[in-house]
Amino acid sequence: MMTPTGKQQVTVLGSTGSIGVNTLDVLARHPERFAVHALTAQRSVAALRDQCLAHAPRYAVMTDEGAAEELARELTRAGSATTVLGGAAALDEVAADPAVAVVMASIVGAAGLPATLAAARAGKRVLLANKEALVMAGALFMSAVRDAGALLLPIDSEHNAIFQCLPVDASARPGLAGVERILLTASGGPFRTWDTARIAAATPDQACAHPNWSMGRKISVDSATLMNKGLELAEACWLFGVGPERVTIVVHPQSVIHSLVQYRDGSVLAQLGNPDMRTPIAYGLGWPERLAAGVMPLDLFETARLDFEAPDEERFPCLRIAREAIAAGGTTMAACNAANEVAVAGFLDGAIGFMDIPAVIENTLARVKRVEPESLAVVEAADDEARLVAAELLRSRGSRPLAQSEP
Repeated sequence: MMTPTGKQQVTVLGSTGSIGVNTLDVLARHPERFAVHALTAQRSVAALRDQCLAHAPRYAVMTDEGAAEELARELTRAGSATTVLGGAAALDEVAADPAVAVVMASIVGAAGLPATLAAARAGKRVLLANKEALVMAGALFMSAVRDAGALLLPIDSEHNAIFQCLPVDASARPGLAGVERILLTASGGPFRTWDTARIAAATPDQACAHPNWSMGRKISVDSATLMNKGLELAEACWLFGVGPERVTIVVHPQSVIHSLVQYRDGSVLAQLGNPDMRTPIAYGLGWPERLAAGVMPLDLFETARLDFEAPDEERFPCLRIAREAIAAGGTTMAACNAANEVAVAGFLDGAIGFMDIPAVIENTLARVKRVEPESLAVVEAADDEARLVAAELLRSRGSRPLAQSEP
């Protein structure tokens, strides 16, 4: 769990993405406290090579076998002692390694679920930036956390803010004593003020131009459709043990208040800060201590104003679709997440328009079976089925727009 010098060993799943890069930035600020055990990526050889040379992990994992071979050659030439592993199974190995104390789970999408679950089953401190682990397999994942005594800390800025605003009970874990409602904030994305016609004509670059946050392209599109809030609603329910009726989505375009908790006595506690993911990352790494994150303090005079509005589910139907999927239960949210990943990839590739994304998701959900998620295999089968259906919808559409709930 620790090196001979007392440093905590950290594995970063998805180290070349934005969360991974920010995690390494925070870790580098505390070399006396943390050591990097493993870094992982899919096929970004150059980026992972540079990270390995900078942070000297014991292991580097590339799920693409060919990329792993290339990385091994390059690190050997550079004189690096890092051992390179290839294939998806190696993700589980470095996540559950007995030497590891902390796992940052930041692989985007369903691909991150098995390794994140492996970390939970191994009783690690799991810093959860991969919301799909709970969206797809919330019951299984939370059961694994409880059974193994893992410590689950949310890294999404909104859920981390909620965590910070909750009371701490006698066992030093946050509780819900006196909580009336959770207020989950949303920036509204880049199209918050656009009309329906303009949104329908949006390009991938426009959808990825988030006004406040620097994120990967898939997550940026989710923010633009508000599907990210639907996924985060499901995540909040599992993390904090509440039903969706106790979570209110609040559009807050400044992204200064990251979320709020409303109490029975009328109090509302909010967590504020500049929109920088290093803050929740540092909080997760150091909890219950607070670590320096390299983030500029919030200037309230410069911020000047804070605005709030209700989300518009007519212009952004993905939020409604996700809410209905949560209510349906079973594997419906796993299918919703899978269809969304396929639809977003199709949009980024230019195969469909922006408003075809919710259409693909809704049509997929109308065609797939809902079953109880009794095991990871069942969840993965539901994910596979939804991907096949969504991909067929993309292939069959031609130049014709999809109508929502199309028979």
